[in-house]
Amino acid sequence: MKPGGFEYRFRKPLGAPEERGGAPPVYRRTVENGMVIERDVAVAMRDGIKIYIDVFRPADEKPAPSLIGWGPYGKHGHTNYLEIFPNCGVKTEMQSRYAAFEAPDPGYWVPQGYAVINVDIRGTWYSQGDATYLSPEEAEDYYDVIEWAGTQGWSNGKVGLSGVSYLTSSQWRVAALNPPHLAAINPYEGWTDTYREVARHGGIPETSFWPYLPGRWGRSTTRVEDLLAEAKEHPFFDAFWASKAADFSTIKVPAYVVASWTDQGLHTRGTLEGFKKIASKQKWLEVHGRKKWAYFYEQENVRRQQEFFAFFLKGIPTAVTQWPKVRLEAREKFYVGSMKAENEWPISRTQYTKLYLDATTGSLKRQAVPEEQSFSYDARSEGPGPHRAQFDLAFDQPTELIGHMKLKLWMAPDGADDMDIFVAIQKLDSAGKLVPFAFWTQFDDGPVALGWLRASHRELDETQSTTYQPILAHRRELKIESGAVVPLEIEIWPSGTRFEAGEQLRLVVQGIDVYRYPKPTMADRHEDTVNRGRHVIYAGGKYDSHLLIPVVPEKAR
Repeated sequence: MKPGGFEYRFRKPLGAPEERGGAPPVYRRTVENGMVIERDVAVAMRDGIKIYIDVFRPADEKPAPSLIGWGPYGKHGHTNYLEIFPNCGVKTEMQSRYAAFEAPDPGYWVPQGYAVINVDIRGTWYSQGDATYLSPEEAEDYYDVIEWAGTQGWSNGKVGLSGVSYLTSSQWRVAALNPPHLAAINPYEGWTDTYREVARHGGIPETSFWPYLPGRWGRSTTRVEDLLAEAKEHPFFDAFWASKAADFSTIKVPAYVVASWTDQGLHTRGTLEGFKKIASKQKWLEVHGRKKWAYFYEQENVRRQQEFFAFFLKGIPTAVTQWPKVRLEAREKFYVGSMKAENEWPISRTQYTKLYLDATTGSLKRQAVPEEQSFSYDARSEGPGPHRAQFDLAFDQPTELIGHMKLKLWMAPDGADDMDIFVAIQKLDSAGKLVPFAFWTQFDDGPVALGWLRASHRELDETQSTTYQPILAHRRELKIESGAVVPLEIEIWPSGTRFEAGEQLRLVVQGIDVYRYPKPTMADRHEDTVNRGRHVIYAGGKYDSHLLIPVVPEKAR
């Protein structure tokens, strides 16, 4: 029994390692392309369990700092991204054949004088023990590998961490333990709160990507954590879910954090929360509007990673000391935008502005609407009549919205005792045509931002919530009597978008996912719904339903 009163659930592996190119570990050492490559090096953890790693290091044997890629995807696996995700933007020439999935590429880093270590974490592939994911036990293993790497004869004593997604989420966990040889981290788009950011958006179960992950993580010869059984056993945020999050207040290592506006429903929120909460005195944030894998491997962005690691792992003076603390892209449309230099996140000069819902005209108003109004839509988008509510605002001058939005709604279920509510913020051009953005890793038609709420989870965590970012407590279920009107505050994930005069912001509210893609395309889906009947939105008069937007004025010259 864990201290929080829960037990891990384990299951047989969801596939054999050889089905995905794995082979039983046999130590071998080769020299290729100026690299010493040691494969299947056995490293003993503090409890004696052995896990297997691959080490790529300079053939000149000069002391080198290490970069570690820590994840469950298989250290052996070079991934042809375009074969699996044809629209992800990762071109073949961006990687060498030595690169593992979402990890730093030895083909680039070793010639620069770094060692690269790829790990098969405990209980995955052929590493011993039972696999747990983003757990305290896994963080201790990561700590042990960092200390192993920092004390090898070929090491200069400094270790850095890099990689995307799981390889970022695991960085937060181990950095909170402050291993002595850890000198710098590069979290590149990864969640920090598994419950709120992956498994249950707004309290609504995610039914596609979360169930997909065990198949990707579960190659093993032992046992793996049964994430789906655990999610069913823990429908609210409790000690189990808390155990999968880092204590950010203890993270003090220098950090170069990269997020995107485009990972709505996966990494956007968590990466920004991580940057905001870590205690590191030397930390930088970059937020882009592109597809994450391609951005990680693009030459210019790898060069920035190199500037960061050269300074902190090699002691070489670089431009990192002149970087602005925060760089944010203000997007205009797909792959078009400009980078802004800022001093902090969220931006301190933000003017949070209320836009009031006018249910009669389907518009957003800058002044409160005096008369009470209501509008209803079919909760499952199956019946007659409207299937969504939408509200538009045209800007009369150039406006940049960068930061958190919040939607305050007064709503009632008609014919049910709960509501699943899906929110999208969209941009329309001056002709009223939808402006698309990059979305997730592979879509070209994404939103400005998204939000979700299961109304029975509407209770706020008052200790964490702010005026612009409501944080749900997720501690209990508060059902609603059919027809009863309740106030709801919906967190809309951060975004950064520029609107020219005449362009429009659109708010969409409906009872199913706003962005839907055919299966088996990898995307968020929320098909386990409580929705029945109709949803009724109340606005005007005593019902101050409004959208709070983050207007960022130009800096004073």
